[in-house]
Amino acid sequence: MDNCIFCKIINGDIPSYTIYEDEIVKVFLDINPESIGHMLIIPKKHFVCLDDIDIDTLTHICDVSKKMHSLLKEKLNIDGMSVVQNNGDVQEVKHYHMHIKPYYVNGPSFSVEEVYKKLVD
Repeated sequence: MDNCIFCKIINGDIPSYTIYEDEIVKVFLDINPESIGHMLIIPKKHFVCLDDIDIDTLTHICDVSKKMHSLLKEKLNIDGMSVVQNNGDVQEVKHYHMHIKPYYVNGPSFSVEEVYKKLVD
């Protein structure tokens, strides 16, 4: 999709703080995080929402979310994590994506750049 910001990130037209990438998905830090380490998992193939994504891609996204959970526990010592996926009018970008939002009892204060360095080192 020519206008899709996530497709532009996948194609490398827009830079991102990429945490993980394989042939199916890309995981990167949200540039306006709701918590330290807030990241997005997006499929490389353009799907608009839950209604049009295939089950194999959806399953892979869930598998990757488990890997990201382990990474966040190991590198940022999170106390919990929310997984959010929006559809319809509440979906800001019309490209299927899953939010991974870490939770902290006494949260750290890091910039996106500092979090990126901690997660990829």
